[in-house]
Amino acid sequence: MRFLTNPSTDPWYNLSFDEYCLEQYPSDDSFFYLWRNRPSVIVGLNQNVYTEVNLDYLDAHGICLARRSTGGGAVYHDLQNLNYTFVGREVSPAPVVEALQRLGVRAELSGRNDIFVDGRKVSGYARRVWRDRELIHGTLMYDVDLDTLTHVLDVPGSKLTAKGVASVRSRVANLKTFLPGLPSIDALQTALQEILAGRDAELPFGAEQKAAVQRQREEKYATWAWNYGQSRTASLVRRAALPCGRVEAHLEVDRGRITSVRFAGDFLGDWPVEELEEQLTGVRFERNALRESLDAAWVDQYFDGTAAEDLLGLLLGA
Repeated sequence: MRFLTNPSTDPWYNLSFDEYCLEQYPSDDSFFYLWRNRPSVIVGLNQNVYTEVNLDYLDAHGICLARRSTGGGAVYHDLQNLNYTFVGREVSPAPVVEALQRLGVRAELSGRNDIFVDGRKVSGYARRVWRDRELIHGTLMYDVDLDTLTHVLDVPGSKLTAKGVASVRSRVANLKTFLPGLPSIDALQTALQEILAGRDAELPFGAEQKAAVQRQREEKYATWAWNYGQSRTASLVRRAALPCGRVEAHLEVDRGRITSVRFAGDFLGDWPVEELEEQLTGVRFERNALRESLDAAWVDQYFDGTAAEDLLGLLLGA
């Protein structure tokens, strides 16, 4: 199969590259490419980032958040994860499974959108159809940091929290375990590239095409409106013991902004908390915007002895 080369590790550029290849790249034949991302969480098109991702952990560890144009769940990528994309008519992940089998891995398609080895998940994939073509892209965990994977998707009420760390680790596996003859992810990428490409040649991808991908990255995939603002209504409850007493924050967040907030608890304060609730309504539900609003709000008058940073931590679930 013919192929493209994409050396970028920028998740926003790479997701833009996917969309460009599906909708604009001029090829009548199916093609593929292998690629990697720096540490990032990639959420599905229809997901709410506030209920699926530990955003405070991402912020503290410099991990990127990106939203793809395909459905499915949130996944963690780092440079020890290899991604694949197929574009064309009636494409499938079967060539990846067959390539892994040729490398001695007992891989099989299982469930709705997974690849398993010996009962453990090593890959998930998603699909998008555009006119008469479709795109399938997926992950191949070679030596992914499972501790970080656990933390980034560990949010209150999430499936990960409900099932616990032990059960998640029992379901997923790194391919490194099954490929003792391939000592690095670079070796895996080279081997898969050779098997999937066969004797077919690389396709061209010129400067103008790269510029178009970069423009779409800047105008869509790297924007707050796409990554956060696409999140539909979420109901969140945050609880903490603060210097003023126990405080609960009941939040409604829609398209990345607070549409309603109500505080409850046994806390003490001089000013009616309804004033602060009104001030926070309409604010972007992200650290910098919330900090700016709270810094200007005289928080300790609503919550005795409580600093703006303490209330910020409560709202973000830190």
